[in-house]
Amino acid sequence: MISSYDYTFKILLLGDASVGKTSFTKRYCYNLFNPSERLTIGVDFHVKTIKIKDKLVKLQLWDVGGEERFRFLLPTYCLGANAAFLLYDVTRSQTLDNIGEWTNIVHQKGGDIPIMLVGSKIDIEDDQHDVPREYGIQVAEKNNMASFGEISSKTGQNVDKTFEVLTELTLEKIEKR
Repeated sequence: MISSYDYTFKILLLGDASVGKTSFTKRYCYNLFNPSERLTIGVDFHVKTIKIKDKLVKLQLWDVGGEERFRFLLPTYCLGANAAFLLYDVTRSQTLDNIGEWTNIVHQKGGDIPIMLVGSKIDIEDDQHDVPREYGIQVAEKNNMASFGEISSKTGQNVDKTFEVLTELTLEKIEKR
């Protein structure tokens, strides 16, 4: 049986090491959470098909390793991308330090694609939060990002919604062309 899609979107998952990109992807694609997820070496690839606004959309999810030693790969992975998630960990404010750099590389190599800033690990107790939601929103606005969200891959909170928002933004951008 041959499936046909209305669209195929290449979506990047970017951010510093250990911000939760792989957990976010696996929760979304397979409804799984592994508290001791391994570090991504290079890139991991996942696919999920969803229906949005009566369109069948195949999402190709590129989970890019966040360690500095893999940063040189980023420009190549950005080529042909339709959208990107930029994740940071709400319990570690330093994971926001490279947001400007990540955003610049995505726009240089991927063009004017929607980027959504996502704060992860919101299930961790509030007193351990290093980054208030309002600050995350300010960072997203300052970097001209298309949207902002906060998620918990552990509980699944906002995971599906976040993917839906970015997919809808991407669909709108593609259909305006």
